[in-house]
Amino acid sequence: GFRNWQAKDLLPMAALNADPQVMEFFPRTYNEEETASFINRMQIDFEQFGYCFFAVDVLETGEFIGFIGLLEIDYIPKYDKSTEIGWRLKRAAWGKGYATEGAKSCLKYAFNHLNKNEIIAITTTSNVRSEHVMKKIGMKHAGFFDHPKIEEGPLKEHVLYSILA
Repeated sequence: GFRNWQAKDLLPMAALNADPQVMEFFPRTYNEEETASFINRMQIDFEQFGYCFFAVDVLETGEFIGFIGLLEIDYIPKYDKSTEIGWRLKRAAWGKGYATEGAKSCLKYAFNHLNKNEIIAITTTSNVRSEHVMKKIGMKHAGFFDHPKIEEGPLKEHVLYSILA
C-alpha cells in the first residue's frame, strides 16, 4: 500500500539506502541523516501536492519495502517542469512485480486524478532492471541526457522514458 512517510520508516529506509546493491546505480550510498532529509522532503511534497515518492508496504504483511511514486522535478532539458515516476525497493522485494504493479497504479493516479498529461522516468543507462520496468508499464524511450546533479563518470549519462495520458 502507498502512504505518506512516518518516523518508523527512517531506519528501514536508511538500511535500504546503505545497501551497495540497491544503490549500485547511484554515485554512493546515503547515510541516516541524508535519508531523514529525503523523508522530510517527501513529507513536504505530500503536503504540497498530495503525492511524493510514497512509502510502500506489502499489503499482506505490512512490511516496509521502499518507495514508489511521483515527484516534481525541474532539471531535465526540454522537460523543465516535469512529473517523474520512480521507485527504490529493498533487495528482498526485487523480482516480485512490486515496482511494475506500483508504478502502474501511480500512472493511473497521475492521469485520472491529478490530470497530468505526461509522466517521465529516468535512470542511468546501465540500470537495465529499472529500464525494463519503464517498458513494462508502457513508457517509451524519449532520449538520453547528462544528469546535471551527477559528476562526470559512468553514471552521468541517463536514459529518459515518457508516457502520455
